[in-house]
Amino acid sequence: MINFSTLMVLAASLAALAASAKTAPPPDTAVDEAAVRAVNIAWYKAYNAADGAAVAALYAGNAVLSAPGAAAARGNAAIRQFYVKDVATFAAAGLANVDGPTSDVGVSGDLAWQWGTYKVTNKSGATVDAGKYLTVFHRKAGKWMIIRDTWNSDTSPAAPPK
Repeated sequence: MINFSTLMVLAASLAALAASAKTAPPPDTAVDEAAVRAVNIAWYKAYNAADGAAVAALYAGNAVLSAPGAAAARGNAAIRQFYVKDVATFAAAGLANVDGPTSDVGVSGDLAWQWGTYKVTNKSGATVDAGKYLTVFHRKAGKWMIIRDTWNSDTSPAAPPK
């Protein structure tokens, strides 16, 4: 049977151990945040180069793209099909996608997100549209891939035809 003094010593020892335990510092996510931002930069470069296949290659095989005014594109083949057509239309119109000055990145383990702003410019550099995006990333085998992506314009939608 454990006597009272032994129980007190055990309790005091546990209390001292708990008091001396330090919590681990939060992980440094700067490297991961930079890697996520690099994927975003690659997206803009490929999009503006009218390389829909390169844009789609930034998405994981099970990704979902939720583009405004379109059905969700699920999987890399559907995303590739969407972007090959979309970037060609954009390029033919003489438009460019420009990452906005506002962008936040968050990382938690193997998941990350990026929220930012964008603008669309014409050949003269004038802004013809602007909006926001939210992209979710997953790290697999050390590589960040897009798994969910959506954006919306700040411009009011056109009135429906009468």
